[in-house]
Amino acid sequence: MTQEELNELILGNFNNEETKKEPQSNEENPLIETKTIKINDKNLDINHYRVSADEEWPPPPPTGDHKVVNQLDDVTKGLEVKATQVFDQLETISSNADLISKEIKKIKSYLESQKELFEKLSSQFPNIITFKESLKSSNEMIKQVNIIIEKSNENSDCILQAMDIMQYQDIHRQKIERVVNIMRTLAKYLNSMLDTDIDDEKRVSSATYIEGDKKSDVVDSDEIEALIASLGKK
Repeated sequence: MTQEELNELILGNFNNEETKKEPQSNEENPLIETKTIKINDKNLDINHYRVSADEEWPPPPPTGDHKVVNQLDDVTKGLEVKATQVFDQLETISSNADLISKEIKKIKSYLESQKELFEKLSSQFPNIITFKESLKSSNEMIKQVNIIIEKSNENSDCILQAMDIMQYQDIHRQKIERVVNIMRTLAKYLNSMLDTDIDDEKRVSSATYIEGDKKSDVVDSDEIEALIASLGKK
């Protein structure tokens, strides 16, 4: 019995129901480190709760925004949807790159035929400058086309690499799903192990003080007897 409880008993204001609801102090368990926890009253409202790094208590309420499995399910679902969208875009880019590569090769083939033509004309009519300039232009255009083809091939390789990288994201999604399934299995197992036929309302309340607890405001039996004796003398 604590000094406070003894005072309430003497004054006749001792209330068993309030005692049952009295929060237990960490001092009753020496294994729990005593900390000063700041509580902000506004965070006690479930509808307006906001996680804050400066406050250690109370923990997040079990609403939809704070349920771990729900959060992970949303993550995996979002990853799957976005990954599918990214794959669709990459496939579109890859198809366009293949089309560009085919069309640019046609242009290269035409430029090469023009080059052969101007080579023949330049050799037959060496005094005509126009043929030489056209031949020079054809050579320059073929060089530019080769650069375009090279860059197009590099883009195709990058697209394939991006698809391979996206496979890792899908693997991470599968790992998260595995963790969710393990957590659900553990939760079901713990619920089965802790299940009972006795309602919480019918259970005996926990003792406020147990022999061996370290509390400075505890009154021992000798002090109680001395107090009762002093009251009897009055």
